[in-house]
Amino acid sequence: VSINQEDIERLDSIPGIATRMAEQMLAELGTDIKNQFPSASQMCSWAGLVPGNNESAGKRKSSKTKNGNKYLKSALIEAAHSVRGSKNYLGALYRRTAARKGKKRAGIVVAHAILRIAYYLLTRKEMYVDLGEDYFDKQKQQSIVRHSLRRLESLGYTVSIIEPEAS
Repeated sequence: VSINQEDIERLDSIPGIATRMAEQMLAELGTDIKNQFPSASQMCSWAGLVPGNNESAGKRKSSKTKNGNKYLKSALIEAAHSVRGSKNYLGALYRRTAARKGKKRAGIVVAHAILRIAYYLLTRKEMYVDLGEDYFDKQKQQSIVRHSLRRLESLGYTVSIIEPEAS
């Protein structure tokens, strides 16, 4: 089975994935993704990019990632660390997660996101469209405004908000 050049170009459109990485991903995943993996979650699980679920009596014991395809997993984590400073959705996801959970966990979160994106690009035959660096800020704009307002008021400032004009 030959690797399709269009699939390589689709994967290459994802930030952090170059041509060699796209070829390596397709070599590990195979070319018939839709029949091999019914969903993106199952593909991520197969690659070992999902958190463990070790729980006993309602107590979470370990969230270490499960074992999977070590070649694909390490390549995706390397790609994830390469986007950390980039001004796009994946870079913002990395920085946001790293601030809360550390760089290693952020690498795994972004690698998981890259693999999910790859699944949808390959099954829908589409090119990657970036959501933008400010995606998370847009999602939570109102809560950011409220939070900033409360922080300024707690510091003793009097604040009045002027709504931005719709353009």
